[in-house]
Amino acid sequence: MRAPSAFGFLAPAALLLWAPFLHAQRFGNPDILAPDFPSPQEVVEHMLQMANLRPGEMVYDLGSGEGRIVITAARQFKARAVGVELSPELCKVAIGRVKALGLEDRVKIVHANLLKVDLRPADVVTIYLLTSANELLKPNLERDLRPGARVVSHDFEIRGWKPTAVEKVDAEGRPRNIYLYEIGAKK
Repeated sequence: MRAPSAFGFLAPAALLLWAPFLHAQRFGNPDILAPDFPSPQEVVEHMLQMANLRPGEMVYDLGSGEGRIVITAARQFKARAVGVELSPELCKVAIGRVKALGLEDRVKIVHANLLKVDLRPADVVTIYLLTSANELLKPNLERDLRPGARVVSHDFEIRGWKPTAVEKVDAEGRPRNIYLYEIGAKK
């Protein structure tokens, strides 16, 4: 019997998809905190519903990719949103989508390292990062977010924080965990 790997939760085919990220994380760009795997739309909607996102609130999506979460926040929830993305290519795609949908007044895409962004304006922060990346981000969340702000994490918990809620969503053939944390709630 072989021992489980650190990535034992992934099927062998999924490991092939993660290989470029794992190589970059270990040997390349230390700013890369997660692979480019977009959250399925049903997960996006569930994350924003769990956060009880209200019109006019500010959402920060860290590792925003092509802008799926920030666009959904603006269109369906009438919120304002900032997407923070490290990849210049994905930033261009997201900016193009935001412009095509006429959402420039409510959605901003920022090309930056998510660990270097001021999160103080956020009412809600959404993340789909590995648990190890969440560990790096946690001090920023604790420093910047005010009581009542919510953090919603797709699949990976924030160690040391007690979630307000954990829900499962089936999407794209597998169950997904969504963790909701409220700043100022008992930890």
